[in-house]
Amino acid sequence: MTDFDPEEPLAGAPDPWDFCPQPSVRKGPPHHMTEMIAAEPFIARRILDRLADPHGPAGQLAGAIGQAASAGEPIVVTGCGTSEHAALAMVEILTEAIRAAGMHGGVGSVIAAQAFELALDPPSRGLVIGVSHEGGTGATNRAVAGAAAGGARTAMVTASSRSPGGELAEITVETVELDHSWCHTVGYTSPMIAATAIGAHLSAQPVAAEDIVALLASGTRDEAGAEAIAARLADARTFLVIASGADRPAARELAIKVEEASWLPTTMRDLETFLHGHLPATDESTGLLLILSDRDARADRLSRAREALAAARVLGLRTAAILARDLDDEIEPSLTPAGRLLVEEAPTLPAPVAALLGTATPLQLLTERIARARGTNPDAIRRDDARYREAAAAAE
Repeated sequence: MTDFDPEEPLAGAPDPWDFCPQPSVRKGPPHHMTEMIAAEPFIARRILDRLADPHGPAGQLAGAIGQAASAGEPIVVTGCGTSEHAALAMVEILTEAIRAAGMHGGVGSVIAAQAFELALDPPSRGLVIGVSHEGGTGATNRAVAGAAAGGARTAMVTASSRSPGGELAEITVETVELDHSWCHTVGYTSPMIAATAIGAHLSAQPVAAEDIVALLASGTRDEAGAEAIAARLADARTFLVIASGADRPAARELAIKVEEASWLPTTMRDLETFLHGHLPATDESTGLLLILSDRDARADRLSRAREALAAARVLGLRTAAILARDLDDEIEPSLTPAGRLLVEEAPTLPAPVAALLGTATPLQLLTERIARARGTNPDAIRRDDARYREAAAAAE
């Protein structure tokens, strides 16, 4: 055990700014990742409090988004790895906020782009929003710098305005607190919390911090359910995660988390894509997890999900799910023999916020339990092994 207090604020970036060092190596749980998951509800409250001022950076970025959307200008959100998944989530959250603000002509304005690709062809108009937990991701910073040089407005969502990325952008929205684990959980959730605050300013529809805190906290509680699923997946040959709608960023994030934390080969597929050519590569050694919590177009998504799960049942896949609680009775238990984790509905929150924040802590908890079941240390993302340190250095 450690003396970690999940309610206490995490440290911010060092001064002068630098990358965070490798996490200390622990022989077993609780890992740093374990502690970060427990801390996230409290971090969310602090981020929302910091970003509540309509005249602060979050309000300024909301104004820039509104101006771009009203003018029909592109709004591109970009990042790498976990931050790219947070960027995809921000697209869902900001698009809903634009719709709620009545700017229907700007609903399609917000798109996501992978940072390396965007850096090769940066836009010369509109708004580019970079997402980088520490603010030092080279491809993201090059994309933002290229956009600024071409004439686009720029913003960054990151822990520190003193970071290289923070100093590049016209508007920097700080999330402040830094993850203790290199298998980032706080690094995924913090930008989504920031996007929620930005969206609330944009739509003039405040969100209740208590509802978000309760939603994140609820996802940390079913440890037994996560352990049961992890036990069924731990020795799988491969693992597939499928999702639709606003649940797709979460599915992508679960895939990278499982690979980082437990080294189990994992791939994300869109719900419909999974059924078009990928089944022949699956069998009893394949793990499969459905994420379904988006309440938009839910009936159609549910119907197709049942069909996908039925196909998996025929082949004997080790199938599990992260489901909205209201769907627990809509999908028969035999379709998810490896188990399921349930997500609270949070009807007071915008639909993408409820889905993305509702699934964040369950997917992280499941990842951490898969790492335990496989006997791996999630915090170091395998860089406590010299070969993997060398591989990472070769790519820098």
